[in-house]
Amino acid sequence: MSNAVQFRRSKREEESVNLTPLIDVVFLLLIFFMVSTTFTKETHLSIDLPEAKGESAQTLPEQIEILIHADGSYAINGQTLVDKKLPTLLRALQSVGGDSESTPLIITADAATPHQAVVTAMDAAGQLGFVHLSLTTRRPEVQDE
Repeated sequence: MSNAVQFRRSKREEESVNLTPLIDVVFLLLIFFMVSTTFTKETHLSIDLPEAKGESAQTLPEQIEILIHADGSYAINGQTLVDKKLPTLLRALQSVGGDSESTPLIITADAATPHQAVVTAMDAAGQLGFVHLSLTTRRPEVQDE
């Protein structure tokens, strides 16, 4: 009599990589970056400059530009001020210009800007001692007659 032990062959399962945890991690990373990303809103100012004939000035690397919108609100070097009052404009000019009165100051005003807003900007520049002041204009368009 033979004691033959018969072993059953177990069926081999097909080996595969489970992608579910990988997909979960990718989605979690995507959600994390979407939530933590800050989006900046870029604003472009549309200013209709008044016309004038004359020599064009060269732009200098260190200059301060006051933009005056049609409603009389101010922006200094692209950053809009919270209100239209002279003390706010003075504080903003002091923080940007510091003690350097020799820095050129350019006033860019919309053609429809109230005259008082331009005078207020010039007054603020004068109070802080800025000596190089210029106004921005555009050349008139030549019309064929």
